[in-house]
Parts: sequence; C-alpha cells; structure tokens
Amino acid sequence: MPKTLRYTLLSLREMLLSAGPFAILTIALLCFTYWWLKPNPPDRVVLATGPAQSAYDEFGKRYAEALARNGITVELLPSEGSSANLELLRTGKADLGFVQGGTADIGYDDEDSISSLGSLFVEPLWLFYREEAARRLHKAPTVSKLSDFKGWRVNVGTPGSGVPRLFSTLLDVNRISASDMTLSQLEQTPATVAFLNGELDAVVFASAPESLMVQMLLQTPGVKLLDFAQSEAYSRRFGYLTPVVMPQGVVDLANNVPPRNVRLVASTTSLLAHSDTHPAILQLFAQAAMNLHGGASWFSRAREYPSLEHSEVPIAPEAQRAIKGGSQPFLQRYLPFWLANLIERMWLAMGLIIALALPLSRIVPPLYTFRIRKRVFRWYAELRDVEQRSEAGSESPQNLLEQLDEMEAKVEKVVVPLSYTDELYALRNNIHLVRKKLLRKA
Repeated sequence: MPKTLRYTLLSLREMLLSAGPFAILTIALLCFTYWWLKPNPPDRVVLATGPAQSAYDEFGKRYAEALARNGITVELLPSEGSSANLELLRTGKADLGFVQGGTADIGYDDEDSISSLGSLFVEPLWLFYREEAARRLHKAPTVSKLSDFKGWRVNVGTPGSGVPRLFSTLLDVNRISASDMTLSQLEQTPATVAFLNGELDAVVFASAPESLMVQMLLQTPGVKLLDFAQSEAYSRRFGYLTPVVMPQGVVDLANNVPPRNVRLVASTTSLLAHSDTHPAILQLFAQAAMNLHGGASWFSRAREYPSLEHSEVPIAPEAQRAIKGGSQPFLQRYLPFWLANLIERMWLAMGLIIALALPLSRIVPPLYTFRIRKRVFRWYAELRDVEQRSEAGSESPQNLLEQLDEMEAKVEKVVVPLSYTDELYALRNNIHLVRKKLLRKA
C-alpha cells in the first residue's frame, strides 16, 4: 500500500474514532426526536362524507384527488350526514368529517377531542314542494311560510343527516307540532323519487348547491322552492344560521331560473377533525380547502371561504395558519411535501440538537491529536523504565540493550500522519540517547 494512502487512511480512521461517539449521540437524539414528534403523517386517512350523490360525497372525492398528489390515500366513508359524521369522529372510526352547524349535538366534551379546519361553505335549507300539492292543500300555487305546511306529507331526511333536528327547531319557533304534518325520514334518493311520483308533498334538504339532487329539482317543472321571507329573523334567533339570497337566474340564465331572488336560511358546514389526526394531514386538508372552496359560488364571493367564523369547536392551528396565510408554505413550494413537512416539524428540535452538538464538537480536534500522539507517547513509559533500571543497576546493561533493540524495532513500525512525524523522530532520538548511556556503562 502506498505510504500516502496509508497515512490518509490512518488519519481518517483516527478522526472517525474521535468524532464517532459525538456523531452517534447526535444521531440517537435525532432518532429519539423523530420517534417522539412523529413528523411524517400516515399514508391513509378516513374522511366521513355523506349520502351518495350529495355535496359531501362530491367534495370528498375532490379532497381525495388533492391529497393523492402528496401520496396520501383518503378513504371516503359514506354516512347519513352531519350527525352520523360527528358520531364517527367521536368513536374514532373517522379522522375527519363534514358537519353542518346546528344539525349535530356538539357539546363541551367535544371541544377537547374535536377541532375544526374552518367553515367551508354555506348549506341552505332547501324546502321543495309540489305546485299541485300547494293548490290542493293551500288553495294557492305558492307557499310563503312554514305554518302553511300543516297537513302536508313532508320528508325531513334521515336522523343521521341532522336535518330532522334543524327542521324540528324551525317548526318549534313557528309553533307547529310534528303531529300537524305527516313526516317521513327517507334517504335523499328514494325521497326524491317519491316526491316526483306524487307520494310526498314536500322534501327538505340541507345541502350545498353542488348537490345533484338540488340542481335537478331547481330545474324540474311543477316543483317550487320555499322563499324564506323571514330569513333575517331566523338568523337573529339562531347564531348558526345566516340569511342568504339565491340571485335571479343564477341556476340557468338563459331560462331565468329562478325567476326572482329567493331568500333562504343557511348554516355553514365545517370540516371537523379528531384530536388524534396528524397535524400534517390537517395542514394538507386546510390547504386543499383553500383551493376547493376559495372561489365564488352562488352564496359567497371569491376568498370569502374557508372562514374562521361560525365554528362550534376550537379552530386547529394548522387551519389558522393556512387561512390567514393564504398561500402554500415556503418550503413546500420548492421541496417535496414529505421533506418540507419533516423540516417544518423538526427544525426546532434539530436546532437544539445542533446547538448542543457544536460545543461538544470542539473536543474532537484535541481528542484526535491525543489519539495520534498516544501512538508515540506510550513508548516513553517503557523507555523510562529501561533507563531507571539502568541507573539502579538491577539488571545488566546487555539485557537492557536487547530490550531497547526490541522496542526500537517496534517503534520503526509505528505509522503516524506526516504532520506528527517530528514526535516520532524525537522518540527515536531519545531511544538512541538511552542506548549511548547503556553502551558507556557497559
């Protein structure tokens, strides 16, 4: 092996042995921090949506597409609606879910286990009725208030949707008893079929306008939509309701559908998350919400939603940063999500570890010097021992000379980096001096 390469490998070996303990300590601290913080999110998350062909179902598919770009699989869990979604979150069967304000029984206990990613959009209460039923039961083609529906056959949706609870509240404030109507709780699709076949006089939905059922009924001849003339009064009575107006012609400008402005009462739908959901998942969903719900719609202007208002549970910090910041985090613009997320969630711990490792690293150069010089200095103990025995006269000079020759033969095989050869030659000179003393004595 060439001497230059041999000296290089020797220096590298001693440097690794000197810095090794500190490197191992730093890596151990980083591994412990990674295990404790769990910066990387799971690759699978469960999102509770709603009935098939509902707005929740459509939005769930869009969220799944958005998160799939970052390697996260979103499993869509169909349900009856808001109340069912809240129960799925409570039991841990879903990580996130759409919940409409006022349609679910959210208590104080939920504030510790559930957080919100903000209000995503408004969901009006759609009360469709048949014009033929209005003429038959009300003696007029249109209905103007809820009290006019006494004696009607009305479908209010399944209990898990939360709409029966909301509609019951509206009936109570209008002093209408449930016994004054024939109420049914069919799912959206069979209820719509029964409504169109004349088996029901009215159906109630609470859904975003993106719902296929809503879009279809708004353009069905002979089907009317109740104009809530008292929408402002409802919003003053119930904080989770807000008055909205569906502008004339917004459904179909060519056919002027609807033919006039329609006043509605609406609640805001929030995306709620279980407290155990990984923060990085919450961040991705909040960013996706900005893209999916930030545009203009029938009932909101551009960038009006997502919103931090109208929340019945605490807002998650990730949602606050995404909504207030309004743009993608700096690192995610230039790095893959997993790497940017790793740095964002470990930078503080990494800084503390580096701050601890830097002072300790100052020990490495002296330790390296000590390890190199030890290869030379350890022979001085044996050399001094030979010299002391010579002065004491406890052993013959000839035996000591033989020991000195053996030691010198071993020292000649010692290899040190070129920068430390002066110490090696100093040792060999000292051996020569001791030999001269022994020869004079002999």
